Amino acid sequence: MSTLHLKSGQEIYYRLISGDENNLYLVFLHEGLGCTAMWKDFPDQLCRMTNCPGLVYDRSGYGKSSPLQHSRTIHYLHDYALGELPEVLEKTLLGKAFVLIGHSDGGSISLIFGAEKSPHLKAIITEAAHVFVEPETLRGIESAVEAYEEGHFRGLFKYHGEKTGGLFQAWATTWLSEWFKSWNIEYLLPSIECPLLILQGSGDQYGTERQVESIVAKSSGIAVPVFVENCGHAPHQEQSERVLQILADYIGQLR
Repeated sequence: MSTLHLKSGQEIYYRLISGDENNLYLVFLHEGLGCTAMWKDFPDQLCRMTNCPGLVYDRSGYGKSSPLQHSRTIHYLHDYALGELPEVLEKTLLGKAFVLIGHSDGGSISLIFGAEKSPHLKAIITEAAHVFVEPETLRGIESAVEAYEEGHFRGLFKYHGEKTGGLFQAWATTWLSEWFKSWNIEYLLPSIECPLLILQGSGDQYGTERQVESIVAKSSGIAVPVFVENCGHAPHQEQSERVLQILADYIGQLR
């Protein structure tokens, strides 16, 4: 694990995964309560299967990176996608071509970044990405808040330490706020021209197939939808072997 010092003063923890430097880098963007460690060995397995090098990192406010400095706004995902991510990529990949692999918030960040048409971005893979707020999303978060209050999220402390309470509240409060209900990034989908692989669990408790349908229909790049059966919000955890093979096959076709 290494540390980056950003222009904002934040420290970002990251890890590079070895692979053939002539292949695409696989860049993993974690979910809204996630971090590098919570990917477990999924990135390493996928990099081995594809012989691609990889990058995983903790966004600011998460894991071993610096705590959140400001309250979140309706633009918080844009801030990560257009501010932090480009600087992390610049300082770690040094101009190498890459694929973004984003889960949940990380998927939405990948799509926002994709609309900027980086010449080094060769494809986007998302799991459970959101492009607008659904009633199902809010119900899922409300259930998560109840579970958190009952002590069912104690495991997060292992990954986020003293940042856990503030991080959970920032996530839940933002999405459940009245001002966030209008959040929508469908307008930028036509600007995404690279290929896309869009995954979602058939039983995702935070979103419906409408998210996938919107991304596939409105993106300009060739977008492939995949619904993973017997699976909720985290396909790479709940159906790991199947998802690894789907992603490895897709990345192989890109090369």
